[in-house]
Amino acid sequence: MNDVTPPPAALRPADEDRAIWREAFKTGLPTLFGIGAWGLVVGIAMVKSGLTVPQALGMTLIVFGGSAQLASLPLIAADAPIWVVFATALVVNLRFVIFSALLAPHFAHLPWQKRFLLGYTAGDLTVALFLQRFPSEEPAHGKVSYLKGLLYPNWVSWQVGSIAGVFLGSAVPSEWGLGFAGTLAILCIMIPLTINRAALCGVLVAGATAVLAYELPYKLGLLAAVLLGMLTAMTVQELNEKRTRKALAAKGEPHV
Repeated sequence: MNDVTPPPAALRPADEDRAIWREAFKTGLPTLFGIGAWGLVVGIAMVKSGLTVPQALGMTLIVFGGSAQLASLPLIAADAPIWVVFATALVVNLRFVIFSALLAPHFAHLPWQKRFLLGYTAGDLTVALFLQRFPSEEPAHGKVSYLKGLLYPNWVSWQVGSIAGVFLGSAVPSEWGLGFAGTLAILCIMIPLTINRAALCGVLVAGATAVLAYELPYKLGLLAAVLLGMLTAMTVQELNEKRTRKALAAKGEPHV
């Protein structure tokens, strides 16, 4: 009988660390006010679009996606077909598929329930901050705590701002120009993300398409703008990577 004992499994670094959670909270703290203000604008916009308070509360708690919410509101107000509303929200939130793909290797060892909760509370800035801290997919101490320290305060800040906006919406006069405030809020988020040629080309194409297709029914011009903008950014990024690979190959250097 073979009595050989199998070697012990490699020990994984601890996922949780309170000190790392505090580090993440301090890192994300400067963004919380902006997130809350953005949520306030969206909360007011939901009420101004004709949603009741329970409907607006349900939307902010379930959807938890400012861009998708703002894109859906004019369609809901215009009685657009439900498939148009869902398709628009889906396309606007397709970036979260990319975020999930980036985060998945870091947390594949977790039960699906925990991964589902982390995915639900993920946001644009929080994912970017996490990947700055942990660019490698290798196991590292406190990864889960760091992500939670970014995600959960971000979620709370958004919900507090959005819920406040829902209840204040009926009391705010329309001449305050909330539509313009919402546009400024989107620009404040978009401009820092336009950091390379691919993103800039995508934004320019999306903007031009939105203007040219403005007269399409059910705000379908927005849907076309998002799709063409994404395709443009992906195409330019691929061309840039091919150009980089060729340049490195010409120099005899490996492409990382």
